[in-house]
Amino acid sequence: MLALLYIPAALAEITGCFSFWAWIRLHKSPLWLLPGVASLLLFAWLLTFSPAENAGKAYAIYGGIYIVMSLIWSWKVEATPPDHWDIIGATVCLIGAAIILWAPRSI
Repeated sequence: MLALLYIPAALAEITGCFSFWAWIRLHKSPLWLLPGVASLLLFAWLLTFSPAENAGKAYAIYGGIYIVMSLIWSWKVEATPPDHWDIIGATVCLIGAAIILWAPRSI
């Protein structure tokens, strides 16, 4: 299903943004930016395959997935597990994204 492309898109964006975080906040080498920029380009390309009928809706749907993937990143990469408020908030976001993606539309 094309909707699943939001998951690798989110991972690519988070990876790209984390490279900037690592460079500036963690004082890593600026060389971290090279794979980060490539990852951000991959993110943008992947999002063009969204099943949404326009870019704005694709970004809105993606937002819910991005939030969930960010919390997973925080847990798995940065060793900070989500608390119950994070899980509740992420669930609300996923419900919103699902409504935007799959709601019946009048023609």
